[in-house]
Amino acid sequence: MVSKRNGRFSPSRCARSGDAVHAGVVVTLLLVVWCAQALEVSVGKVPLVEAMNGSTVLLPCIYSSCFGILNLKFNWHYNDNGSMIKLCEGVIPKDVMDPRVEVFHKRVEFVGCSKDSNISILLYNVTFEDEGEYTCFAKNPKEKDRNHSATFTLYVVDELKVVDNTLTTIIMSVVGGVIGLVIVVMITKAVVLFILKRSAEKNKECLVSSGQDNTENGLKTAKADNKATPKA
Repeated sequence: MVSKRNGRFSPSRCARSGDAVHAGVVVTLLLVVWCAQALEVSVGKVPLVEAMNGSTVLLPCIYSSCFGILNLKFNWHYNDNGSMIKLCEGVIPKDVMDPRVEVFHKRVEFVGCSKDSNISILLYNVTFEDEGEYTCFAKNPKEKDRNHSATFTLYVVDELKVVDNTLTTIIMSVVGGVIGLVIVVMITKAVVLFILKRSAEKNKECLVSSGQDNTENGLKTAKADNKATPKA
C-alpha cells in the first residue's frame, strides 16, 4: 500500500475519498426516492375556485403514499386573518377503512372516501366571510409521522364572470381554416400528380405503339422493294 509521505500522493487515501463520495451519492438518491414515494396531499391542479354567494362549494383533497397508511390523521383549517380555525379532523385506521371524522363547523360536511384516498369537504351556503385559504393537512404514523399539507383558495362573488370566448372562437376558426386549406392543397396536389402520371404513361404507350407501327411499315416496304427489284 502506498502512503502519503513528504507531500507525496496517496492512492489509498484517494480511493477512500472516492468511496465516501459514492456512498454520499447513493444516500442522496435513496432520500430522493423515499421523498418521492412518501405521504403527499393535493387539492388538485387548480388550487382555487370562485363560488357565488349562497352556493355550495367542494373543497377537494386527496392523499397518496407508496408505503401505505396506519392511523392517518388529517384535518381542515381555515385561515381567518392569521388565526387557523379547525373545520374538521379525522383518523383513517388503515387503507380502505372508513375514517372516524369529527366536524366543528355547522356548514361543513365531510364527503371523502378512504377507498379513493379522498378527504374532501363541502362548504354549504358560502358567504363573503368564507373567502380565504383552506388548508388540508395529513400525518402518517406509519412513515414516522411524515406529514404534508396543501392549500385551497376560495373566492366568493355576487355572480360568476361570463367568459368572453370571442377571441378563442376567432383563433379556432382561423386555425381550422388554415388546416382545411392545407388539406385542400394536398388533395389538389395529389390529384394533379395522378393526372400527370397517367398522361405520361399514355404518352409513353403511344410512343411505343407508334414505334412498332413504323417498324412494321418499314419491313413491309422493304419486302415490297425486294419483290419489285428484277434479279440480274
